[in-house]
Amino acid sequence: MTEARIIQTEACVAEGAAWLAAADPRLAAALAVTGPPPLRRRAGGFAALVDAIVSQQVSVASARAIGGRLAAAGFDDPLRVLAADEDELRGCGLSRPKVRFLRALAGAGIDYAALAGLPDDEVVARLTALPGIGRWTAEIYAMFALGRADAFAAGDLALQEAARMLYGLPARPGERELRALAEAWRPWRAVAARLLWAYYRLEKGREGVS
Repeated sequence: MTEARIIQTEACVAEGAAWLAAADPRLAAALAVTGPPPLRRRAGGFAALVDAIVSQQVSVASARAIGGRLAAAGFDDPLRVLAADEDELRGCGLSRPKVRFLRALAGAGIDYAALAGLPDDEVVARLTALPGIGRWTAEIYAMFALGRADAFAAGDLALQEAARMLYGLPARPGERELRALAEAWRPWRAVAARLLWAYYRLEKGREGVS
């Protein structure tokens, strides 16, 4: 088994971006206008997955507000979540389904240190076996909490739209189509995602300028 490449510093991102620019003129053009993609690393573990679940189907501002209330109440600790009643968790802004998802995650007994040593596909398989964690959430965790250089969240709508704009596609690619397109970006698909997100923000900002 080949050991997964881990993105640890801005230098790792720069290395991946240079490789992608050399391999693909469209990505080179994107890099020229966006500048170096951000590192976007964060600590892994229970709290990171709580944040990912909280962020599902809500705005960034709402997710931050709810996440802040959960952390202030100590719900970034699985034992605290298991000891809480539903009203306490709902009081932080969680829906009933998300309360169930957080409780399931808290009771799953995940060995996060061991998870970090698994191949990308196994990380995704372990996490998606839990209620409330789909492939997008698992791949985002692999990208930013574990730093996997080749993890790629092909179901992300912003990535799909960025690919449509950058490659001049007639329609936004679906998850399967984007995953196929991204095969050419191995072993740096997570850096390609960072670059595409940066390009998306830039182009959408330009659209908003009258």
